[in-house]
Amino acid sequence: LYFSAQEGILIFYHIKDLQYEIKICADISQPISSLIFSPDYTSLLLVTDQGTVYSYRPAHSGEAVKLLDTSSSCFLAADFLTPGNNYCVSVTISGEVQVWSLEDGTFLSKLNLGIEVHVN
Repeated sequence: LYFSAQEGILIFYHIKDLQYEIKICADISQPISSLIFSPDYTSLLLVTDQGTVYSYRPAHSGEAVKLLDTSSSCFLAADFLTPGNNYCVSVTISGEVQVWSLEDGTFLSKLNLGIEVHVN
């Protein structure tokens, strides 16, 4: 079970029978608004209210890697671009859709929809 604390800490609870173990996985120092697993559960996107997106790979137990920081724009959401889990896509209120590589956070492409976007 993965969850985030208010302070921006990603925590893992390993639960087996009536026993559990707690592990702090990453500290990004920003409140995490959502956690999104890749389709094959090998990567986890950590999305903040401030518009920063981090990638965390549970099997590698490393630090979360900052993929993008859209704090200057009105960031709405991010998710994996499927099939696969090599890319993520983000969208802003202004309608800019951006594609990023999850390997190294490289910006790959963007498309301006020309309309304001809302999340329902």
